[in-house]
Amino acid sequence: MEGNRAGGHPVEVPERGQVGYQGAGGDLLTRFCAELTTAGGQPHIVADTAAATRVVLDLVRSRSIRRLLLGHGGVLDSLMIVEPLRVAGVEVVDVMHASDTGNRSSPGGVWERAELGLSGVDYLIAETGSVVLASRAEQPRSVSLLPPVHIAVADRHQLLPDLFDLFSKLDAPKGGLPSNLSIITGPSKTGDIELRLVTGVHGPGEIHVVVIDSETACAPYSEPKV
Repeated sequence: MEGNRAGGHPVEVPERGQVGYQGAGGDLLTRFCAELTTAGGQPHIVADTAAATRVVLDLVRSRSIRRLLLGHGGVLDSLMIVEPLRVAGVEVVDVMHASDTGNRSSPGGVWERAELGLSGVDYLIAETGSVVLASRAEQPRSVSLLPPVHIAVADRHQLLPDLFDLFSKLDAPKGGLPSNLSIITGPSKTGDIELRLVTGVHGPGEIHVVVIDSETACAPYSEPKV
């Protein structure tokens, strides 16, 4: 025995190539929604940016949010949601400017007091119902880690079949791995307390993913029960 294999000849692993997703069925979005729900998250499928804005505002109002930590990203920025949030009486803390105030990491600062984090995404993983966020100035990990509620806004075209496809993307010559990569699967969880699964201990206890899907007819949005 050599290298735990008889004869010492390792088995050649074929290249993944363009095999694509294994076992998801015909639609990645359907699989993503099912897996996210199983993990404890809540998907919201909408037809356009206007509908996505309505979903975010409905979630904010239904939870009586008064302070919101706002990240940035192509899809999220297209909502132009800052003014509607302020009209709704929400204090919007823009992460691109908050660092200039000295409150970004101060005890009791506005970042720590935010009740909701609103972010874009880099990718969605259909196989596990996961949200992928690469940290950068306009998208610090605090947005998805500090507030008790996290809303992520994405487009259907950001869906990837599985983790193999994710790391294939990240290994592209122009990219490479970011300094920090968060793969978020449902609300935060821990099993440290008497081996019982508890949610919301080390991060958000509630995660919503709003996916803009202009390719298919979408069911009317309805506020989920909390």
